[in-house]
Amino acid sequence: MDKGNNLYYGFIGQWVLRLRKLKDLDEEIKRNIKLALTEDMGAGDLTASLIPDKVVLTANIVCREHAILCGTQWFDACFEALQPALQINWFVKDGDAIKPAQKLCTVNGNARILLSAERPALNFLQMLSAVSTQTRRFVDAVAGTNVAIVDTRKTLPGLRRAQKYAVKCGGGVNHRLGLYDGILIKENHIMAAGGIDSALKKAQQVALPDMFIQIEVESLQELQAALTAGAKMILLDNFTLDQLRDAVKLTRQQSGEPVILEASGNITLENVRQVAQTGIDRISIGSLTKDIKAIDLSMLF
Repeated sequence: MDKGNNLYYGFIGQWVLRLRKLKDLDEEIKRNIKLALTEDMGAGDLTASLIPDKVVLTANIVCREHAILCGTQWFDACFEALQPALQINWFVKDGDAIKPAQKLCTVNGNARILLSAERPALNFLQMLSAVSTQTRRFVDAVAGTNVAIVDTRKTLPGLRRAQKYAVKCGGGVNHRLGLYDGILIKENHIMAAGGIDSALKKAQQVALPDMFIQIEVESLQELQAALTAGAKMILLDNFTLDQLRDAVKLTRQQSGEPVILEASGNITLENVRQVAQTGIDRISIGSLTKDIKAIDLSMLF
């Protein structure tokens, strides 16, 4: 490996170590909030300045539709960044089912602060609740099958940890957080590396301890090659239902050790249960985080 590559992987390694030290979401939430408030307020909220600076009010956050709540920490942090002593009283928690006309929380504080933080706070709450709600729909659709619903890296830029947290609140399972904490060998990697066997061998050389290695296959022939090469985690991309059943049968017959099979591609609420009933272990779905509709919430004085 040349000097340039050593520097590159050294840099990546530093980021890996830094991220592994994060025991919770606090640091990430602070980063998200700082960017959101800076984006929205800039040098200051001109409209809020029209209100007398000593006015104190109480606001209610009300839900307009059925959903799974998520994002209370981001919501709180938006207000607290502007007024640390602000009072927020929640009646529900992340992961709870909420319904139309339900009061979720009350916020008491300076009126200017309430209005300045309102939109960023609601944006986080609406978006993350949408992810949790979408995830719960898929989780409910496969109930009783023992199949895990898994997210992907198809997330909003800069909000991946937040969205993956929301997936967990909805009952889903997180895949790798990024390119540094797991190896997923896709079609282009296989081609560039010289084939399935070669790609898997190289992955085993660079993987950190306890890091998963997954390889994507697009046919039963490629599945056979992956099994022969010793793959223990295989992504079945765009397989039909019959192909998925054949893949499960082939894997169980030829592998002496457990192999995790994951289906992905063109999976919807309408067909996800059929996919789950083929005998696979996991289903990864990009739409959990990229094809969502914000939950309708309002802040009312």
